[in-house]
Amino acid sequence: MKEITITKNDAGQRLDRFLAKAVPLLPASLAQKYIRLKRIKLDGKRAERDTRLSEGSVLQLYINDEFFDEPKAENAYLTVTAPRLRIVYEDENLLLVDKQPGLAVHPHDGAEYGKTLIDHIQAYLYAKGEWKPRQENAFVPALCNRIDRNTGGIVIAAKTAEALRVLNQKIKDRELEKKYLCVVHGTPRPREGRLEGYIFKDAKQNRVYVSQKSQPGAKTAVTLYRTLESRNGLSLVECELITGRTHQIRAMMAAAGTPLLGDGKYGRLDKRFERKYQALYSYKLKFCFSTEAGELEYLNGKEFTVENVDFVAEYFPERK
Repeated sequence: MKEITITKNDAGQRLDRFLAKAVPLLPASLAQKYIRLKRIKLDGKRAERDTRLSEGSVLQLYINDEFFDEPKAENAYLTVTAPRLRIVYEDENLLLVDKQPGLAVHPHDGAEYGKTLIDHIQAYLYAKGEWKPRQENAFVPALCNRIDRNTGGIVIAAKTAEALRVLNQKIKDRELEKKYLCVVHGTPRPREGRLEGYIFKDAKQNRVYVSQKSQPGAKTAVTLYRTLESRNGLSLVECELITGRTHQIRAMMAAAGTPLLGDGKYGRLDKRFERKYQALYSYKLKFCFSTEAGELEYLNGKEFTVENVDFVAEYFPERK
């Protein structure tokens, strides 16, 4: 419990507005809940959120210490009062979440603190009591892979330091199989194949370029693909990443002459189709461990799939 004595400069303010300034990490909805539950009292008594404060009065706040920290990226999860997650799978070590298009995975992707996937995941685990930041010296739940803001699909979050270490190594060693669904303009030729090349990233433009020749700074890129269905000038394609380069599928499919639907960066926007984001989804994940996985060995061979992908239902409604 913490106490705050109201000074002359604080007097006259409404209780809820004072709390927003004095405890900025405490969301307004949670503050109202705590006032209602008498976890926030004024001079030892219940107060209403519109109560005017008087000089010399004392606020008693029966709330977790975390809320009194200075606002920063590391505690943005505290501003999330109702975590919104589509959970594909969860156990004591990890969480698989179906990220929706338009949601950034981290704040540095241009999103505000408290409005990213990792914020919602940390808020979820904090609310469940599985993560107690005050008892941890350094570890925080973290993402093992990332997906572009406007791409949807499965993202892996580690709940423990050991799970994070193992999963990061498995991803580095390519012992996870990730498959994507996408809708492209036209029909790939051949309908099934392997795209190979070199990808060079231009950080200033936040885009990549595909070349068939090696150049300084370029990395090899390999994508397997197969066409599942074609209709109305569009094709539904499944892609498997052999390498995991930035914008790999988007850039390589465009370079092959079949850009993704809705992708204005590497293709074109077709006015016939009202899509806000590129039609790309990381819909399937399989753990294919070929080396020791420690406490995560039980995951070996398990496969997880997102069953409902919006653009499949929209453009290929007859496909089950």
